Amino acid sequence: MVFRTHNHQKALPKRIILVRHGESKGNLDGSAYTTTPDYRIPLTPLGINQAQNAGNKILHVVSENGASENWKVYFYVSPYERTRMTLREMGKSFPKKKIIGVREECRVREQDFGNFQVEERMKVIKETRERYGRFFFRFPEGESAADVYDRVSSFLESLWRDIDNRLIQHPCDEMNLIIVSHGLMSRVFLMKWFKWTVEQFEHLNNLGNCEFRVMQLGPGGEYSLAIHHSDEELEQWGLSPEMIADQKWRARSDRDDSNEKCPWYLDEFFDHLADSDGDADGEDNDCSS
Repeated sequence: MVFRTHNHQKALPKRIILVRHGESKGNLDGSAYTTTPDYRIPLTPLGINQAQNAGNKILHVVSENGASENWKVYFYVSPYERTRMTLREMGKSFPKKKIIGVREECRVREQDFGNFQVEERMKVIKETRERYGRFFFRFPEGESAADVYDRVSSFLESLWRDIDNRLIQHPCDEMNLIIVSHGLMSRVFLMKWFKWTVEQFEHLNNLGNCEFRVMQLGPGGEYSLAIHHSDEELEQWGLSPEMIADQKWRARSDRDDSNEKCPWYLDEFFDHLADSDGDADGEDNDCSS
């Protein structure tokens, strides 16, 4: 899809879809991590079924229930066994001619919790994380969510280069990027993309196994969760009323505009800002409607 920005045209994917892997043996039994490296944990039979169902649901999304003929998909996948298995099962729903490529991407892997994980020790560590704060707490010999944020930032730079240089070969195609990864990685990706604060991140709920989030391109060239998902869904995921308002604003805004001038965005950082005597540009900064 082609949008005009700053007096030139730019082809953008119609959707970016974030998918969490299906149920893994580690989700079912935490003791699996004591003997099996995290990256080798496979899906359960239920997880395989969840992945197949997710593939069918996403097919209906990208094809618009069969109404679209020009859609294509490109996959990014975490190198972990459970995400690779999820992709393999999801892929059974897609015609080969519609898949333009796939890439294993190490930067969208799971948060590193250390090496072999002793169940009782990890229980204590995770209780400490709840007291300390999920975003900045770093697991011993592992990562914090802030560390994941840094590699997601690096991945996004590569993602934009892929979009600019090779992914969209025909502007009339409806390209869909599908990232098969993990719950925390998906939340951090959304945080980085939508400029959510650490406090807002702390209130987000994790994705269920094989749940997905659809970031869809609005008519003005901005991506939004509010095009495909309902207000009730966004609220269930932990988005505040202000965050939901932001998603609605993005669904209709111009790509050259900025939500950072909206009053409710400024309120995240300042208290009791005095109203100006007048708007020099004569612009209406009410972004709530």
